[in-house]
Amino acid sequence: MPARRHAAVWLIGLFTALLLMNSPPLLAAPPLIAHQLNVEIDPAAGRIAVTDQMRLPETQNQWTVLLHRGLNPQIIDGTATLTPSTSFGHLVAYRLTLHTPEAVTLRYSGQIQHALEHIDAHLGRTHQHSLGTIAPEGVFLDGSSGWYPRIPETYQQFTLNIQLPVGWSAVAQGAGTTDPTTGQSQWSESQPQDDLYLMAGRFQVYRQRAAGLAAEAQVYLREPDAALAERYLTATLELLAFYSDLIGPYPFAKFALVENFWESGYGMPSFTVLGPQVMRLPFIVQTAYPHEILHNWWGNSVYIDYESGNWSEGLTNYLADYWFMERSGRGSEGRRDLLKSFADYVRQARDFPLTQFKQRHGTASQAIGYNKGAMVFHMLRRELGDEHFIQSLRQFYADHRFRAAHYADLRRAFETVSGRDLQSFFATWIERSGAPQLALADIQTQRTASGYRISGRIQQTQITPPYPLTLPLVIDLESAAPHRELITMTEREHSFDLALSTQPKRLQLDPEFEVFRALAPGELPVTLSNLFGAEQGWILIPAAAPEPLRSGYQHLAERWQTGHRGWQIREDRAFDQLPSDRPVWLLGWENQHFATFADHAADFTVTPTAQSHTLKFNRLNTPPFNSATDSLVLTRWFDHTAVAWMGTHVADALPALARKLPHYGQYSYLNFSGAEATNQLKGQWPSGESALSVRLEP
Repeated sequence: MPARRHAAVWLIGLFTALLLMNSPPLLAAPPLIAHQLNVEIDPAAGRIAVTDQMRLPETQNQWTVLLHRGLNPQIIDGTATLTPSTSFGHLVAYRLTLHTPEAVTLRYSGQIQHALEHIDAHLGRTHQHSLGTIAPEGVFLDGSSGWYPRIPETYQQFTLNIQLPVGWSAVAQGAGTTDPTTGQSQWSESQPQDDLYLMAGRFQVYRQRAAGLAAEAQVYLREPDAALAERYLTATLELLAFYSDLIGPYPFAKFALVENFWESGYGMPSFTVLGPQVMRLPFIVQTAYPHEILHNWWGNSVYIDYESGNWSEGLTNYLADYWFMERSGRGSEGRRDLLKSFADYVRQARDFPLTQFKQRHGTASQAIGYNKGAMVFHMLRRELGDEHFIQSLRQFYADHRFRAAHYADLRRAFETVSGRDLQSFFATWIERSGAPQLALADIQTQRTASGYRISGRIQQTQITPPYPLTLPLVIDLESAAPHRELITMTEREHSFDLALSTQPKRLQLDPEFEVFRALAPGELPVTLSNLFGAEQGWILIPAAAPEPLRSGYQHLAERWQTGHRGWQIREDRAFDQLPSDRPVWLLGWENQHFATFADHAADFTVTPTAQSHTLKFNRLNTPPFNSATDSLVLTRWFDHTAVAWMGTHVADALPALARKLPHYGQYSYLNFSGAEATNQLKGQWPSGESALSVRLEP
């Protein structure tokens, strides 16, 4: 889900045009605008009325101001003129000219109501987006909605007084209070902000503090749920303490979880806005939620210079999503998942360097900005060591709080702390696209007078020029701990010749996935992401399935196909044989190709019985499975093509499965129970023998 709601990203092109039109050269630090906003909101009518006293720097007397086209602003105090200049979609750019260097007060009112847009991410998965709305269900406003006078390339500080109907509460960044008995809320933030956010609804508010932590944890729910609130309050305080110790003091007065009125996952300064289903998923508190909180260090207080690349998502992904996997002993698995997402979703035509990543706009861009970015920070940590890595992050945070930073600033912090020249590292991994492809050749073992010698060649087989690499080479020994070597490789091929005192049994190149690279054959277990990441494929409906199963499968296929016309829906009987020219989704126990799919599968065996089917995992413990009530998902390679099958006898489970399965892309097999499709089992097939692993003969 999107981790950062940022109007600046949406407005980059617009801001650039406006700056060229009528703004002076950019200064090192953007000007700071002080707002004193008094806001009245009528959710039933979708209307807002605002009085904003703005104090602007005396460095210039002419400014470009952006507001929503329906707000009709007027100057009610101050010696100034406001002239419409240019329209940009739902925004109007005004030229504000100050005749004396003093505060100017604007008054404006009108409707802001933009419908939700559905944006296709990949097969079966969409997310919703709004340019901003005031509605009976709630209020969602940021800079891209034009609800306040937005001046390009400036920072904001503010005091905000909001009047809503009785029973309503408002949330903004910073410190403040809200009183639903009167409908009044007050919020303020003196630190420079790159945008102003305003959310409102009929919230049940929960709060909690912890000793030794200045910030307060808050939860805003649309229905009372003390247990859910307690779970998030506890997690919030634990995470704020953890990251404050790791990086530096938490920069805001609170962190709040705010329940949205559509499915979303946005991170704003000092709060996050999650959808009602998303926030109730049991794993979110341990997975996505730390990511949202960490953005208050990276992105929401150290700002992003988007023109030079968004470093924040990769660093946040590394220190949240990946970091907690490593702390639980699953670091190797986490790194393989990062590499697998790049392999599944990034095709050569989609690839680009990290300097060109602005924000996520699909699975390919996420695999680059989030996952490649995380792997690059992991390699930097390996290069410098934990102490220098963490000290560099603390230095970077201390130097750039509430300022925009770019990759050059990160590099400077790491170089200053470590005393290392990192120009080549950053040029290779930040400014260059692609990934190295590795192979082993001519591996030989010889007995010597003093023991053994092992020799061979490491090759980079990609068509692009070689990457400078530091590769772990691990040799398992007959009667000793594994022998480890770090191989520095700068050319397309590197030869090695190592002396060993004990007989070697196996040689492995980067077995723990420490280096950003293309995964080798045998390292890629088939998962649902192989299908959800494909641009084209077949979805085969079982013609023999009884109603309402058949129509349920049809609706599921049509939902997944929306926006992805490279995927074609056919009945199973349209093919005499299981197609192998592109990825295939097989639906239904009744699918005529199911027997072919299950035949001689390496990882599972499905046997029909008199009343149902039995399932046996060939390399794992067989889980409990009831084919009458459970919905099963299995994957396999078929003629080097990814094929997934999903079968159920519970037609009522199909809408939930259509919604849920695209979120389980990292798994090879799944089991869900009942009409609610409650997940009971998930996992990846064991990897095969890697092409970067060689068993050695005596």
